[in-house]
Amino acid sequence: MSTTYFFTGFPGFLAANIVKNIAIQNNEAQFKLLIHPSQMDKADKAVDRLLTDGLLHREQFELLEGDITQPNLGLHEITLESLRDTVNYVFHLAAIYDLAVPKDFAYKVNVIGTGHVNDWVLTLNNLRRYIYFSTAYVSGERKGRVLETELQMGQTFKNHYESTKYEAEVLVQQIRSQVPTTIIRPGVVMGNSQTGATIKFDGPYFAMRFLDKFAAFPIPYVGKGEATLNLVPVDYIVNATSYLAHAEVAENKVYHLTDPSPYPVREAYALICRNLIGKEPSWTVPASFISSALSIPSFRRWTSVEKETIAYFNHPADYDTTQAAKDLEGSGVSCPDFADYIQIAVSFYKEHRHDPDKMIPVR
Repeated sequence: MSTTYFFTGFPGFLAANIVKNIAIQNNEAQFKLLIHPSQMDKADKAVDRLLTDGLLHREQFELLEGDITQPNLGLHEITLESLRDTVNYVFHLAAIYDLAVPKDFAYKVNVIGTGHVNDWVLTLNNLRRYIYFSTAYVSGERKGRVLETELQMGQTFKNHYESTKYEAEVLVQQIRSQVPTTIIRPGVVMGNSQTGATIKFDGPYFAMRFLDKFAAFPIPYVGKGEATLNLVPVDYIVNATSYLAHAEVAENKVYHLTDPSPYPVREAYALICRNLIGKEPSWTVPASFISSALSIPSFRRWTSVEKETIAYFNHPADYDTTQAAKDLEGSGVSCPDFADYIQIAVSFYKEHRHDPDKMIPVR
């Protein structure tokens, strides 16, 4: 009997890559992909791309129109009945990832949506694992060492993305005693370390967009840059998640899929400058000055940089990866060094920086 995987968040970057990875490893697997009505066309094209090498077949993939913000995921009872006995693995990745997202929208998708997925997961009869995608930044404003085993530590948050992902993980942790669960907390996701490929230029790519605007001038460091910048390439997240989702040792554990040896912001920023514009930063501007400037809508839109990004260049949190390192031992999966793939990431950015589909609009 084939294994059946259910995904939310397809055709998003992480979900699409994990589906492809698992499908290549198990070309008899079946995939039930919950697709928001607005994403059906994109999802259909994404499945077509998975079939181009001839190893996979269209009948392995079923697109289910639904919505996690609705009870029963917006699915018909006949579909729910069919899934109840066939689904073996559930990957919940659907969420709002925008750092500038309004609170009500983030809460509806990230918290209420996760509650609905949890309720549905509890009805499944042959579930082997529930894999929930959280974020390392459920730690909020906490400083210092952050453990994988910690969550509710009285922390405050930098934005509604963090706070609602925190509330969502709290809900998932509440059902761990009833459902075999693995929680993944990625750092800031970069493109593929081998190809540079990514579907959008956000996160650390905002630094590249900023540098594009000021390349002709002496380049400043933004703040002291003493904190570390936790960047991880998508292939590490995909390979680690695919392994841990099926590993018995990973049942009912939480993993920081973050860089075990992150670079200080100052060093990471200098590496980006060197590879993107061929020069070093030569002076320092206070982070508060840049943050204030980005509060001006016209300046923010001109630079194409979200104000909320600046907080992640100055926050001194250290994400412990002890549990991830131990349970990935022997799998052949490890996090590449940022210095080894930044040139590839920058080259991809240069090639595609005028692609409107990859340039996240800044309000």
